[in-house]
This record gives sequence, structure tokens and C-alpha cells, in this order.
Amino acid sequence: QVQLVESGGGLVQAGGSLRLSCAASGRTLSSYIMGWFRQAPGKERQFVAGIRWSDGSTRYADSVKGRFTISRDNAKNTVYLQMNSLKPEDTAVYYCAADPSWVVRVTPAEYDYWGQGTQVTVSS
Repeated sequence: QVQLVESGGGLVQAGGSLRLSCAASGRTLSSYIMGWFRQAPGKERQFVAGIRWSDGSTRYADSVKGRFTISRDNAKNTVYLQMNSLKPEDTAVYYCAADPSWVVRVTPAEYDYWGQGTQVTVSS
């Protein structure tokens, strides 16, 4: 089992920045992929960014490329999502997910473990 706890959400003005954290426990993550997803009211959960823990390779949704950066800290067993140049359309609940896989996947159903989510609200 892997437990995931997100933090760092909040209210920010458009153009601002936030950094989300996802602390993982329960398993060694060297053979896992980690993903950030988001879900706005009335919409499906969508992929934002992912990282392969073993080598740090990353993948991003087109909508966040150049603005968001995913990274991990091996010593802290934590994944981060640095979000810059935030837009009102980035408003959503952001979820961290993990899966024992080699390929960063973009479909929520392919992830086994999820955090509880953290709200990000961007005001215009």
C-alpha cells in the first residue's frame, strides 16, 4: 500500500504561483510513476503532469507545458508540482497519484493509489 498526502493548495491571483507537495509513505517508490491530476466542478479528472521516480523523466499536459514543473525529492519521498503563471482555468482540486509502472500514464483509471486532493483556486 502507498499512502499519499497532498498539501500546498490555496487561493491565488491570476499570474501567481503555488507549489503543491505530495508526501508518499508505505512503499519504496523507485519502481513507481507519480502523477498529478486535477478535477474542476462538473468535469472529468484530467492528467496534469507525471514523473518516473527512478530517473526523473517527466510528461506534461499541453495546457500546462512551460508553466508547471513536476519534480521529486528522494530523501523526503515527496513529489512537487510547481505552478507558475496560474490562470483561472487552472482552478480545480488537484490530486496526487501513484502506480507501480514504468510508463507515465495519463488515464486516471491506470493509477492504483490516490491522495485526498487539495483545492487550488485562481482568481481573475
